[in-house]
Amino acid sequence: MKLKTRMFGKTYQFKDLNEVQAKASEQKSGDELAGLAATSKEERAAAKIVLSETLLSDIRNNPAVPYEIDDVTRVIQDQVNESVYKEIQNWTVGELRDYFMQYTSTGPIIQRIATGLTSEMIAAVTKIMSNLDLVYAARKIDNRASCVTEMGRPGIAMTRALPNHPTDNIDGVFIELYEALSYGIGDAMLGLNPVQDTVESTTYLLEKLYEFRMKWEIPTQNCVLSHLTTQMAALQKGAPVDMLFQSIAGTQKANESFGISTSMLDEAYDLGKKYCISGAKNPMYFETGEGSELSADAHMGVDMLTLEARTYGYGRRYDPFCAMSVVGFIGPEYIYDTVQQIRGGLEEHFMGKMHLFPMGVDVCYTNHMPASQNDSETLALLLAHAGMPYFVTAPMGDDIMLNYQLLGNHDLQTILELSGLRRDPAFEQWLQKMEILDDNLKFTARAGDASIFLK
Repeated sequence: MKLKTRMFGKTYQFKDLNEVQAKASEQKSGDELAGLAATSKEERAAAKIVLSETLLSDIRNNPAVPYEIDDVTRVIQDQVNESVYKEIQNWTVGELRDYFMQYTSTGPIIQRIATGLTSEMIAAVTKIMSNLDLVYAARKIDNRASCVTEMGRPGIAMTRALPNHPTDNIDGVFIELYEALSYGIGDAMLGLNPVQDTVESTTYLLEKLYEFRMKWEIPTQNCVLSHLTTQMAALQKGAPVDMLFQSIAGTQKANESFGISTSMLDEAYDLGKKYCISGAKNPMYFETGEGSELSADAHMGVDMLTLEARTYGYGRRYDPFCAMSVVGFIGPEYIYDTVQQIRGGLEEHFMGKMHLFPMGVDVCYTNHMPASQNDSETLALLLAHAGMPYFVTAPMGDDIMLNYQLLGNHDLQTILELSGLRRDPAFEQWLQKMEILDDNLKFTARAGDASIFLK
């Protein structure tokens, strides 16, 4: 395996593949914090050259974290389709990128190739792709999954409503939910982040959401994002659970810091398949984010983007209904500004699609980042044109419980009209029945009027 290149009269030598991967990454403040990033643009370019000339087999044989000590690595390596891998093992990373760019490489062709790739290979090709490359290649891929409804159909962009409240006050939760639905938000899920992580509180919130959904005949699914163990206990006691949620990471050590393990996720997956009231084929929902391993002192000397790809490889074991990256949520220590936010969002969406499940991005930032709503809108439009299957929004783009900024409920209609995407067809019909959308799928005068659910 070649680990050096000569550029502009200077030789750049790298000690191992992990260093090449880290220094080939686009600038991220988290990699700089960890001491892994390239020290100059020239060194970054040299690392990209070396990475582009690396064989896929070299990446397979040198996982970011050794197989013997990390169950994330074992999950990733053991799920590779060996027949497909044998066809492409002698390709370079550059040849893989060129293959994705060919107009003859359709979604099904790319999806087949993806079964023979490890997460580290997907991370590597991502690092040598431009923003436009990431949009172009991701748009080709549509991964479908089903819970109560189906996600991932071409031309459809769904949304998660985010009715969070700082005290779990049920009236406050529903006021936010009414507003979201009145703007046509919620066909991906009605997904609540609770303040209280107890079986009793989780069950109560699930029951209230389920009663509301049944009363208004809303074609969607519910989720209360307690810890996985809390949701499992609620489900076993008969709570109306449509899907099970958990945050996951790209190393075994980081997952242990979340209080989870592979055996626990295996149990949850089996439990969800057997007892979720949705009858879901895909009963799992994951959230991720670059920097979570570093913040838990569990990055194992690996760069953030490679770890994020490994997170998706780990999640793929459970064939999720969807996954979502909270790209700017952890803060400027990891994703510093709008340049890094936009790049990270496009990278994560592409890598999620390459792991063959519906992948969303919470287009968001914290208030101590040098970013703005304008920047979020730019990323949202790029992701829409990349064919992202679902977004998440909140009233006025402000999560009053988690204290971060994201897209507003009122933003989605503009994004759909500009990109040519649509909501889930069954949800569109419900919105028309509620007289929120007209026959041309445009807002009526009732749009944004949350009081329609009080009359």
